[in-house]
Amino acid sequence: MLINQVRAFSTTTQLGSLARWYQKLWRSKGPTNGPPYAHVTQVGDPVLRQKAQLVPPEAVTSPEVRFLVQAMIDVMRKYSCVGLAAPQIGISLRILVMEFKDKLRDEYTSAEYKIKEMDTLPLTVGRPTFMVVLINPELKVTNYEKKSFTEACASVKGFSAEVPRYSEVLLSGLDENGKSKELTLKGWNARIAQHEMDHLDGVIYTDVMDRKTFACSCWQAVNANYGRVQIAFHKK
Repeated sequence: MLINQVRAFSTTTQLGSLARWYQKLWRSKGPTNGPPYAHVTQVGDPVLRQKAQLVPPEAVTSPEVRFLVQAMIDVMRKYSCVGLAAPQIGISLRILVMEFKDKLRDEYTSAEYKIKEMDTLPLTVGRPTFMVVLINPELKVTNYEKKSFTEACASVKGFSAEVPRYSEVLLSGLDENGKSKELTLKGWNARIAQHEMDHLDGVIYTDVMDRKTFACSCWQAVNANYGRVQIAFHKK
């Protein structure tokens, strides 16, 4: 279990204080299963409404943060997300990961890919894939033109809505090696960045969506199958 691995850090003298700080970020009142989770937290979980804390400078390159980043990447890929914020696995820290692979092009028509300005994310140094890992990220809007497209969220499973987002942003922060990174993102990647930054501020897309467009993503299947449709929150 992920939480057992995190707790294991506290058995060492050098890492004990950081591990205790890490675990104090959440409060479990139920079962022993605690964050960081191997699943995505769902709307209603208080962690999604908290303003996430900054990662202390001395902890940025710590084994605990590296472990958390890898846990986020694992969950993001497990649930086929294009981005994930730390609160989405139960940890209220300002960390996000993003990944938009070129193979996703096959899931969209060429016209949709073009109009939504989709593109692979820039290659992050040290990683053999198109991925962004940012600790204590900051976002600056560089193009205030807004465009509305349909968004979904792994933390609001089974629903979607149109959300207006700025066309271009500047995203900056630290990578897991403590090095400063700065990315100019436009179109769909700018949308992903804004979506994940919202999570770090306790904002969910339902707060900023066009409410009339909010819909169950599988409503047609519900009708076709006489209501016998289940939404799974776990993925093997």
